[in-house]
Amino acid sequence: MADFAAARLNMVESQVRPSDVTDVRLHDAMRALPRESFLPADKAYLAYADIEAEYAPGRSLLKPRDVGKLLQAVRPMPGEKALAIAAPYAAAVLERLGLTVVRLEEGDLSQLPGGDYDVIVCEGGVGRAPAAWTGALALRGRLGVVERDGPVGKACIYLRAEDGIGRREVFDATPPVMAGFAVEHGFAFE
Repeated sequence: MADFAAARLNMVESQVRPSDVTDVRLHDAMRALPRESFLPADKAYLAYADIEAEYAPGRSLLKPRDVGKLLQAVRPMPGEKALAIAAPYAAAVLERLGLTVVRLEEGDLSQLPGGDYDVIVCEGGVGRAPAAWTGALALRGRLGVVERDGPVGKACIYLRAEDGIGRREVFDATPPVMAGFAVEHGFAFE
């Protein structure tokens, strides 16, 4: 029988904290949540490995380091409204931090239920964040997503301000790009 409690502690101490995740609230939430419960039973042993673990066909949990860094970068605060897109583990962490979370796992993930979210997070890679995602942000709302168009992606934070949407890259990550979210490359004749 695997000692998942020890694995959770080790995950936080060896993968999350050394990666500049300094928010103690995140440490506490990640130590408490059974990450293995977000994976099929036959893949539970992968929950604390330094990999993107597939929980459904074409869907993976971000590496523990990456989800910790992404959540810290969106600066979640208790009482905020969040949307978790293909992000079951991140959703649970946000709930543990006191946010109200809407989960979106099925259907067209590029179209969102409602809007005015303080935090939107996605655990799957996308070529580029869809306009519907940034459009669903409340004023001062933050979107955390990994944009990937090649071997290495960039975790990006989008922020809605009064004068529009800003974007900054915060770290490198390599999650698989979700089906339907790859960048379509074209060419032009000159």
